[in-house]
Amino acid sequence: MNIGFIGLGMMGYPMAHLLAQGGNALRVMDLSPAATSRFVSEHEGACTAATLQDFSDAQVLITMLPDSNAVESVVLGKDEMQGLSGILRPGSVIIDMSSSEPVRSRQLAGHLAGLGFRYLDAPVSGGVKRAVAGTLAIIVGGDAQVLAEMEPVLKLLGKCTHVGPAGAGHAMKALNNYVSAAGLVATVEALHAGQAFGLDPEVMVSVLNASTGKNNTTENKVSQFMLSGAYNSGFSLALMAKDLGIAMGLGKSVGQPMPLGEQVLQIWRDANAALGQSADHTEMYRYSPPKA
Repeated sequence: MNIGFIGLGMMGYPMAHLLAQGGNALRVMDLSPAATSRFVSEHEGACTAATLQDFSDAQVLITMLPDSNAVESVVLGKDEMQGLSGILRPGSVIIDMSSSEPVRSRQLAGHLAGLGFRYLDAPVSGGVKRAVAGTLAIIVGGDAQVLAEMEPVLKLLGKCTHVGPAGAGHAMKALNNYVSAAGLVATVEALHAGQAFGLDPEVMVSVLNASTGKNNTTENKVSQFMLSGAYNSGFSLALMAKDLGIAMGLGKSVGQPMPLGEQVLQIWRDANAALGQSADHTEMYRYSPPKA
């Protein structure tokens, strides 16, 4: 299958690699010329897209971009730049695997349907390690028939779960990251309080993982990225704050108060301001909130 792939970041690069390894013909694009050059040099038959016009023959177009603004700019066009909706052939499938805003994704899907395109929102969860292994959780919104047609492609990247119509995938991804981020903050606060009392953090992690406090952070992040001082999980603190903002925006859009979520969001935004845009999200462990 001819696939266009836009976004060769820490997640996108290994995902595109697996698609190429699965026998698909890829044309790739990224803001980093080094990333596209490296990908083409490592994958026989892969090509670089110099402009969006180079995707005109793509049967499937996958975006792995930072946010809805970036997705809409390449799909719909911006500032006199022609978007993919004016380049791809009607009937093509556009799959947004970015962490986009659910309401805007639903609107984008409706607009594209009117132009004869098919759309899936299919954000992923699992981090860089699972992106490399091809074991991502792929959370899909959109038409079930389109997903059935695209599943042979997507299963190269992980396991798909269809959660509803267009926009539902991005909604579920944001809510998942909210639950994950809240658990991480709770874990970090417990570790610091325990250490101040004199508990060994490694022992604390062992007890948590054998008890009801066990969560994704205690199992997969504390020893590996926090206590080790590595802080290199591959997912930035800024992106977690962004995803939390999407989740809280979703709550407001449906009239559902999320008071705990708003507090968690503020903690992540404060940590992002203190630690900087380059911080890994596991560096929340070294963030010290102001004392009351």
